[in-house]
Amino acid sequence: MKWAPLLLSFEVAATATLVAGALGIGLGWALARGRFPGRELVDVLVTAPMVLPPTVLGYYVLVALGRSSPLGQVFEDITGSSIVFTKTGAIVAATIGALPLITKAARAAIEGVDQDVVAAAQTLGAGPLRIFLKILLPLSAGGVLAGLSLGFARALGDFGVTLMVAGNIPALTQTGALAIYDAVAANRDAEAAGMAAVMTAAAMTVLYVANRLGRRRREDG
Repeated sequence: MKWAPLLLSFEVAATATLVAGALGIGLGWALARGRFPGRELVDVLVTAPMVLPPTVLGYYVLVALGRSSPLGQVFEDITGSSIVFTKTGAIVAATIGALPLITKAARAAIEGVDQDVVAAAQTLGAGPLRIFLKILLPLSAGGVLAGLSLGFARALGDFGVTLMVAGNIPALTQTGALAIYDAVAANRDAEAAGMAAVMTAAAMTVLYVANRLGRRRREDG
């Protein structure tokens, strides 16, 4: 069994979860507490990766971040490397997959915080950032952590967008999901079964943790 693709999957998923976590918690807070023009449009854009076909989503990412795009050229000028067909591309693809789950969970958790507590803090002169850091985030931690767990599981198993954006390059961008596909196509059934078992065990463990966190949040509420 090949371990390199599995280790790359965990590395990519962990990095993507950190990036999507920072973005998703911020977006969840803004969508839960903010009242601004285009709020629901932002929610639609964040949710879209959950329903768009991977090839369509991957095409949009290629157009937006490819070497001929303005963003892709700026990134390459700064780093000396392109986004597409690199490990960075795999992280971007996994981040896009994880972001909706984390954002939705963070929004729901923050909206579930008792508004009387928030109102009391506002009466005492606490600003929005202080309320977020000292009240909203601690009280919604269970739901946020559950969302992060789901986001990690989603990032770990991404296939379609990763294939479109990062390619299937052994030892560079070939994640566990892509390696399993190659193994099945080449009739290496034992290798595919071993990698599938490892990824299934990891995903089931993460989902169990997410369920426990979600149950604890409901019990605390």
